[in-house]
Amino acid sequence: MQVSEAVKARKSIRSFLDTEVPDATLRDLLTLAARAPSGGNLQPWRIYVINGPRMPEFLTYLAATERQKAPSYPIYPENLKSPYRDSRFKVGEDMYALLGIPREDKAARLAHLARNYEFFGAPAGLFCFVDKQMGPPQWSDLGMFLQTFMLLAQEAGFGTCAQEAWAMRSEAVSKYVGADPEHMLFCGMAVGVVNQQAPVNTLVSDREPLDNWATFV
Repeated sequence: MQVSEAVKARKSIRSFLDTEVPDATLRDLLTLAARAPSGGNLQPWRIYVINGPRMPEFLTYLAATERQKAPSYPIYPENLKSPYRDSRFKVGEDMYALLGIPREDKAARLAHLARNYEFFGAPAGLFCFVDKQMGPPQWSDLGMFLQTFMLLAQEAGFGTCAQEAWAMRSEAVSKYVGADPEHMLFCGMAVGVVNQQAPVNTLVSDREPLDNWATFV
């Protein structure tokens, strides 16, 4: 698979089969993803993997913990303006339409959002942490690492879903994985074989036309 093919094929997967993802495969993908660039070669990502028999154990543990009242960092800016707000609203409506959940069914929408904390049924998941001393440049390095991993996973035949929603469960996750107190959770990521029968996995989010955001000076 060429890089361009992986880029076109990659999308956020929200329903997985229970097919095993070998630890050895995840090790290979993470090792290669670490070739992603980072300013000053800091390589600020710190990764914890939940896989195999640890997944049901982790989910049982998580279900027994109290939910945080607020995320560990603002996932979206306050008073998000157009066109960003419009894009966020549309992808949400498109997803719920595929799920057959109307806007007025708040309970069903919340139930679907809660599936984030089950990795959408994926047999493997990872958590990406960063040292609290790091700033916005290093957070962008995390994005480059995670995107590299997602494209490599796509090439290897696995779907992924990067999940900032885990910022709402950062305290419980940090305790479970034994994270350094000076490290904070940035996001989680579900990894597994795509459930091709799930309508939600047909969602392809829109992209703004090039001329809306690129200027050739």
